[in-house]
Amino acid sequence: MARTLHFGRWHFRLTPTRYVLIFLTVAMLVAAAVRLVTGLGAVTNLSDQWPWGLWIGFDLLSGIALAGGGFSTAFLVHVLHKDKYAPVVRAALLTSLLGYIIACLSLFLDVGRWYNFWRPFVYWGYHSVLFEVFWCISLYTVVQIIEFGDIFLEKVKFPALKRIIERAMPFLLILGIALPTLHQSSLGSLFIVAVGKLNPLWWSMLIPFFFVWSAFFLGPAMVTLEGTMAARAYKREPELPVYASLTKVTMWMLIIYFIVKIIDLNYRGVLSLAFNGSFESNMFLLEMVVFVAIPIIMYAIPSIRNTQWGVFTASFLVVAGVILNRANVCFTGMAQAAGAPYSPSIWEWAITLGLWSVLILGYCFIVENFAILPREEHGKTVTSSSGVELRA
Repeated sequence: MARTLHFGRWHFRLTPTRYVLIFLTVAMLVAAAVRLVTGLGAVTNLSDQWPWGLWIGFDLLSGIALAGGGFSTAFLVHVLHKDKYAPVVRAALLTSLLGYIIACLSLFLDVGRWYNFWRPFVYWGYHSVLFEVFWCISLYTVVQIIEFGDIFLEKVKFPALKRIIERAMPFLLILGIALPTLHQSSLGSLFIVAVGKLNPLWWSMLIPFFFVWSAFFLGPAMVTLEGTMAARAYKREPELPVYASLTKVTMWMLIIYFIVKIIDLNYRGVLSLAFNGSFESNMFLLEMVVFVAIPIIMYAIPSIRNTQWGVFTASFLVVAGVILNRANVCFTGMAQAAGAPYSPSIWEWAITLGLWSVLILGYCFIVENFAILPREEHGKTVTSSSGVELRA
């Protein structure tokens, strides 16, 4: 039985699922405290062979990719002026913002001497790709917080500050598109130096392109997935026409991704490795066939693309495929060179599950207290106070 907490103008529903998420959040806080006090070695299975584990491989690399819906949707609506996607802009921004906050927290926890986290702000290691990634992620998170401030100030009245944010919005939108493009590609650049260690099926001089391109086409799929689940949770009508149209963007980008990947493998003379029967080749084929080729086919068939189950299933496969790709790059492709197995400790799992529980709880609270989802008023189009056209 659900109950609702009220505190001032805010409210939050408590359901059995949310109790579980709150429990996982508390467990995460305990695990994080132990990690900060005792260090990485005491609570993780990281080593010299595996310096990057679950927090980087999943929480950061996958989390940043999953948060790509913010900049890709902003590009479609505000640069290409595809106003038909406007109803999902706010939800995409929220998901992206929460995803980046989780990524920043995971990066903070992964820093060996966490109390030195402030050093990149002061000491300019501008020759380092990691330095660029750190700054771009930090700046983009701040940009998203300011962008969300425009929504926040619709309910918490502060007219002067809202006018400042509205005037700065064009500049913020430019930064909000440029910064993710930089650090998404730079995350891929981190693995260029792993030549000889990362399996040739994933190592490539084009890996920065593959990272930023996959993050972009993941955006519409993630927006579709998140919007469909939110509609079901809040007993709303899904924005099926918007999602069906967004799938065309993902479909064409997937096709380009697939073609460039095959051309790159063939040019480097390693295409045959995909069929040698090894664990790495099987994981690569799983990634490319199930999570790239099949979604392309599903998106290309109108009778599938224009149904709720079809667009949801195909989008789920795309999201799962990008997660698998990041896992293959960070773990599968590096396992042979590492020469030692890695499996996350219970502490690592506790922190990861807790961080994503925070994301879900935060999303639920914000959606229930702010104008994020399109308002439904008898099938009419509704315009928010910020001028964004909302369609029921």
